[in-house]
Amino acid sequence: MRTFTKSKRFQNVSYDIRGPVMQEARKMEAGGDKVIKLNIGNPGVFGFNASQEIINEISQNLRNAQPYGDSRGIAVARNAIMDDFKSRGVANAGIEDIYIGNGVSELIMMTMQGLIDPGDEILVPMPDYPLWTAAVNFSGGTAVHYLCDEASDWNPDIADLRSKVSSKTKAIVVINPNNPTGAVYSKETLQSIAAVAREHELIVFSDEIYTRIVYDGAKHIPMATIDPEILTISFDGLSKTWLACGFRAGWMVLSGNKKAASSYIEGLDLLSNMRLCPNMLAQHGIQAALKNHEDINPYILPGGRLKEQRDIAVKMINAIPGLSVVPPKGSIYCFPKIDAKRFNITNDEKFAMDLLKEQKVLFVHGTGFNWKAPDHFRVVFLPDRETMTDAMQRLEKFFESYRQT
Repeated sequence: MRTFTKSKRFQNVSYDIRGPVMQEARKMEAGGDKVIKLNIGNPGVFGFNASQEIINEISQNLRNAQPYGDSRGIAVARNAIMDDFKSRGVANAGIEDIYIGNGVSELIMMTMQGLIDPGDEILVPMPDYPLWTAAVNFSGGTAVHYLCDEASDWNPDIADLRSKVSSKTKAIVVINPNNPTGAVYSKETLQSIAAVAREHELIVFSDEIYTRIVYDGAKHIPMATIDPEILTISFDGLSKTWLACGFRAGWMVLSGNKKAASSYIEGLDLLSNMRLCPNMLAQHGIQAALKNHEDINPYILPGGRLKEQRDIAVKMINAIPGLSVVPPKGSIYCFPKIDAKRFNITNDEKFAMDLLKEQKVLFVHGTGFNWKAPDHFRVVFLPDRETMTDAMQRLEKFFESYRQT
């Protein structure tokens, strides 16, 4: 009998955020267990809701959203995105440089598929949001990981980044604020990355989906404001700042040296046309969202839910013998370190599975973010204070006796 196997393109492609440990959690829930899920940044599950202005705008345009629209997105939404980028100092991005997608995830895949030929290399941070590595490898390229240094508040190691550039390198991926570490990069750090990109004539892909989720006075600086001579493709969307993951409305903005990429842009246009158009209904919420970009502030300022939940996670993790964590300055995650020798951990996915089965708490192991060693895991601090405290207490109890066998 003829059998059908998955494409060879899936070699070196993984997405452990929704991998075997999460599948086990689903089985446990189906059997009646209650699992605390700290594995996915999904605000709506934890009681965070999009503003009424966004809901109203989408509801009022239900009938208008029935036909296909422009393959790049409706004009009113792209104009709002253009104005937002201009207000933050990105001067040379016009409406024709903006593409709306079914979430940033679709746009990441599109940009990689439109650029990469077999053998091309893309520099991706380590740790990374694993879709970037998966998208590069699935598109026929090779993700080459540059180090983000925990000892330097998870900032990129510029010397390591520079050492990874080769004749096959086409681009650098920057995730700022960072997922999974929560780092927020300074202007000097971004300038150093830009210097490498300028010297080697590389594109910079800047994942900025957590742009406005920052703490303790940290300031996000758009990568596109750093050097107008570099082709920069910036990503943002409704999912995080505007608490609307399920609407699947993301966007990317091309700025800088677009003349050097005229053929690449033709490819992006073709890919956009092939999907016909992004979700028409969700796009109608973009203008309303960008008019109210401070809606997230009550959550991130002192006394706000996200800041308090971050503080609980950091304090309780750092109090557990054998664990430590760099306080995140942005995003909704932190990336604790485990003393792997102390707990005899050689397989961090097994650690995550053991923790799930014993304490019914779900995390994602660090190697799922392409980290180099089995000594980290990612914590999502979206749950309320009580749930967050409960989860951290279970984590502490687990490590009181855990030794990996």
